[in-house]
Amino acid sequence: MKNTLLSLTLTLIFISAGFAQKEEMAYKDASLTIEERVADLLPRMSIDEKVAQMRIFHANIGIEANDKGKLQLSERVIEKLKIGIAGIKNPGEHLSPLAAAKLNNELQEYIIKNNRWGIPALFVTESYNGVDAEGCTRFGRPITSAASFNPELVNRIWDVVGREARLRGMHMCHSPEADIVRDPRFGRMSEAFGEDTYLTTQMVVNAIKGVQGNYEGLGKGTHIGAVAKHFAGYGQVLGGSNFAAVEISQRTLIDEIYPPFEAAIKDAKTLGIMASHGDLNGIASHGNPELLTGVLRDQWNFDGYVVSDSNDIARLYYFMKVAETPEAAALMGLVAGIDIDLYAEDSYAYLPEMVKKDPSIEKMIDRSVKRVLRTKMILGLFENPYVDIKKVKNGVRSEQALNLALEADLESIILLKNDGNTLPLQKESLKKIALLGPLVNEGTQKAFESVLNDGMSVTALQGFKLTDENNSVPKLVTTDAAVLDNMVQTAADADVAILFLGGDEFTAKEAYFNNALGDRATIEPLGAQDELVRKVKALGKPLIVVLQHRRTLSINTIAEKADAILDGWDLSEFGDTAVAKIVFGDVSPSGKLPVTVPRSIGQLPFHYSMKEINKKKGYLFLEDGPLYPFGHGLSYGDFEYSDVQLSKNSLTPTSEIQVNATVTNNGKMTAKEVVQLYIKDEIGSVTRPDKELKGFEKIELAPGESKSVTFRITPEMLEFTGLAMEKVLEAGDYTVTVGTSSAVGVTAKFRLEK
Repeated sequence: MKNTLLSLTLTLIFISAGFAQKEEMAYKDASLTIEERVADLLPRMSIDEKVAQMRIFHANIGIEANDKGKLQLSERVIEKLKIGIAGIKNPGEHLSPLAAAKLNNELQEYIIKNNRWGIPALFVTESYNGVDAEGCTRFGRPITSAASFNPELVNRIWDVVGREARLRGMHMCHSPEADIVRDPRFGRMSEAFGEDTYLTTQMVVNAIKGVQGNYEGLGKGTHIGAVAKHFAGYGQVLGGSNFAAVEISQRTLIDEIYPPFEAAIKDAKTLGIMASHGDLNGIASHGNPELLTGVLRDQWNFDGYVVSDSNDIARLYYFMKVAETPEAAALMGLVAGIDIDLYAEDSYAYLPEMVKKDPSIEKMIDRSVKRVLRTKMILGLFENPYVDIKKVKNGVRSEQALNLALEADLESIILLKNDGNTLPLQKESLKKIALLGPLVNEGTQKAFESVLNDGMSVTALQGFKLTDENNSVPKLVTTDAAVLDNMVQTAADADVAILFLGGDEFTAKEAYFNNALGDRATIEPLGAQDELVRKVKALGKPLIVVLQHRRTLSINTIAEKADAILDGWDLSEFGDTAVAKIVFGDVSPSGKLPVTVPRSIGQLPFHYSMKEINKKKGYLFLEDGPLYPFGHGLSYGDFEYSDVQLSKNSLTPTSEIQVNATVTNNGKMTAKEVVQLYIKDEIGSVTRPDKELKGFEKIELAPGESKSVTFRITPEMLEFTGLAMEKVLEAGDYTVTVGTSSAVGVTAKFRLEK
């Protein structure tokens, strides 16, 4: 009888334990809501485990593949992973997609098995030319794709980025940049989408929707989460110098800087936001609760996570000098609303000990950990943490993705100048072509040869480099006169010279915190480029310049001397092929400038939507206006704008107006045109922008074809921050311009009645 009772007791204990275990593991039950699962998991975690979910470290501290391709971890990494981790930056970035996928599967398995609750980690990448990792499709930079004025194209590009990154085992992307960039001294200019609020908003929303698979791809395991950055005002640093102060009026913040971020949250559902390196009007961004909680959470209802930029919470103490101790800096970041500490060992690492002294801190920790766990569950990582290796080979660098990179280049290249219809070149009239300049690369000649007729020859000569190509602090190099003479002679021997000029990855780059420079105090072309232009022009032969660069350049000599100028910014791996196709007329250029091109750095700040009063006076000894205005871009078509009509002459707060304009291609070639809509508020209670882009549409017209393009004007488009720092809609007169750039178009007027 005793044995029977003992057996029954043990059975009941095991059954009870089984039920308890099942109940304990409710967070693993995918049938529950994410909120229910997070609520179940969080109380189980120790304070150390919670804080681990608020930290990201870089894989370069000891995650690599050994000679056999197997995961190899340093002692430092092993120690970090004992209690789990929020995420790891760039694991496997230098491996092929397949090798990276295998490594990241092993890494994720190790992390899950070696923390008590089996919590997976977020693997994080970035995207400036596609996925920033070995073996992925290389697209043009964001500002290049912005020149396409084609949001749908940007959506498709970032869809590929999301898919290729997920197949490597990535889950989040510290991109895209929602910053407005208006200072070409700033080395990171090309990482964003340009100077205009509306254009940037359209591009950012489509980039996020693309990379996140319209949000649905997150849980399906096909796409990754976006982290829009840098909130807020980054790119507006004084002097164009990274880490410098940011001074922006509150009105400008609300009307021009915030909208791309607000749309990223409300329209695109970005999973993350990254804070800005610097301060904002004297308040360090990483310690700014009004910004990171008041605006993000209270005003916009953002429910994702906020991550610091590299080491920036700790820098509240030793760089920004707004915290008296490292612990005070950690608390300041936590109070402000930073959920994840990126890289620092001297910031959130202090939180467990700080909780012992002040238990109330744990409530804020719980708030942040909930957001991180929620993100991991949205991504489906508790159910499906691994990459399907069988899908990697065909899913990365597919033919469709490579074709898209070329398509994007063809839509993004801008024809700045074309005197006498120099372009397109007629193949039948040419025998020998010279490709010259520091931006000629190994594939340039081959790309041009691929589009030429038999009997034509190409000579490619780089001649000189712009710098010594040091990644940290590059130095200018001197160009020997004999080198220039050789290049000029090569041009003299050819029927036409095409000069590849501008800047490269060493002349415009991120100025990292230590031992790196990337910003410039001048924006003229570096080195012997202008001299080369003058010497080749003196030959009396057609001179074509192809610009490649990562910051706006004051190309005064080039603009004066060249017969034709193509601006490619920073194109994809197929950039030279795209340039060749446009040079010889296989495709008409259709890109438009996403920024204003100044004549001199002395004109800064200088963007098309400045207040009208800024344009009252010019400068001594300098021609007024820009070299090329925002939205400018010529075509091989000949577009005529006419018959601009408004559906009515007045607007009320509850109505809208339709704007129609007819666009006709009077040219001899099928071409695409970006039809742009600008609105000017003639009289405001505060000084208003000269004009603002409020819509655009890219159309394609055959020779002789006309199309009526329609835009809607709604009251919301006319709102701005008024005298009382609240959004207002003011009665008054408005001018509508529909045209080919911010400087050229047909106009009509209407009145807002209240």
